[in-house]
Amino acid sequence: MDIGNRIFTKFERAPRELVEKFAGWPSSNINDMMNRLFCMRETINRIGKQEKQLLGTAFTVKVPDGDNVFIHKALDMIEDGDVLVIDGNGCTSRSLMGEIMFTYAQNKGVRGIIVDGAIRDSDSLNELDIPVYACAVTPQGPYKNGPGEIGAPISCGGQVVFPGDILVGDADGVVVIHKEEAEKLVDITKKKFDGEQVLLERYHTIGNDTEKHMATYDAICDKLGTVVY
Repeated sequence: MDIGNRIFTKFERAPRELVEKFAGWPSSNINDMMNRLFCMRETINRIGKQEKQLLGTAFTVKVPDGDNVFIHKALDMIEDGDVLVIDGNGCTSRSLMGEIMFTYAQNKGVRGIIVDGAIRDSDSLNELDIPVYACAVTPQGPYKNGPGEIGAPISCGGQVVFPGDILVGDADGVVVIHKEEAEKLVDITKKKFDGEQVLLERYHTIGNDTEKHMATYDAICDKLGTVVY
């Protein structure tokens, strides 16, 4: 049976020039423009002191609980500019990756790693130049039995991730942009980001726009029929 034991070698990636348009934008702004439905769960956290933005195209792997054979296989197939996205079923009893695999991935030009599961050797991520996200850290090592799937749609952090999708990660977490929807997000996300920068600049230099703020939320309360005692 090939289901659960297969590798898809060809898939369409979002174009690199499109991916780079999301550089520097917060995951929160991008997700806001998708009706706040495409952030990975809060269990997917950045590990270590690395502050570099995670930005690249998804290279997907699905593995059995606590087993990393197909992750090793994926590391020999992944391309420069990809983000390794691992569906580890949220299992945190065994680590799926550590310093040796992180370094191997970095040398391949991988732009980030997201593990719906556990990792180890977390201190190494303070020195390496690759952003890594995971659910947990444990010294317990993985099984090496297989099988798994590579290059298929997966679930990671509560989100469906298709091969070639765009992943953006920062200190807050990770947002998933399906590749066929990315182009329409560029202009509206830029408008959102630029608008927030203008507002923040006002708050820092002039002060709060209290009148406008009160009017906005008074209108919402009025619409709700809120009773004020």
